[in-house]
Amino acid sequence: MLIIGIAGGTGSGKTTVVRKIVESLPEGSVAVIPQDSYYNDQSHLPLEVRKKTNFDHPDAFEWPLLAHQIEELKTGHAIEQPTYSYLVCTRLKETVHVEPHDVIIVEGIMALYDKSLRDQMDLKIFVDAEPDERLLRVITRDMAERGHPLDMLVDKYRNVLKPMHDQFIEPTKQYADIIVPNGGDNSRAINMLQMYVRSALKEQNIIKQLRQKSNA
Repeated sequence: MLIIGIAGGTGSGKTTVVRKIVESLPEGSVAVIPQDSYYNDQSHLPLEVRKKTNFDHPDAFEWPLLAHQIEELKTGHAIEQPTYSYLVCTRLKETVHVEPHDVIIVEGIMALYDKSLRDQMDLKIFVDAEPDERLLRVITRDMAERGHPLDMLVDKYRNVLKPMHDQFIEPTKQYADIIVPNGGDNSRAINMLQMYVRSALKEQNIIKQLRQKSNA
């Protein structure tokens, strides 16, 4: 099994990079674990309090659960991945059943933040993009998909996204094995990533087959 962590700021192009890696691998060989699914359960708090959650701060995540479930997958056990709703700002009762796959991708803004999670990864990727470009992507996406007004998005960027990115997300770049500039638009870097992942997966399968033969 190959564990890949893909981090990067909001609007950096992580989703595109993940999609292109998945598309380059055999169907059914990859499970994508979104870090967003592991926001803390806040069902014990009033809704007005939950709505004030800073989703870009490390304290918003239940790190031990995420690290434990990746470890479970790595040891061949299925997990019940939590689900989270931004509408009610808490975890839902429904879970997603995830079986172990040849490749597990952990994707999120701070996928490289937690050491216990990071230490389980075979490959750590940071998707990078210029701040102006990330801002434009966030504005375009949130206005189109969520109907957010421009002034609210600019205010959120100045007061939440940018300071949280500078304090908690950007520093995790130092842990990356590979940095992908310009996000999903960097076709050469993505092609290299695809080749590396396919090669690593092939090598692991060869080792697995040799072990099976030696134990037969």
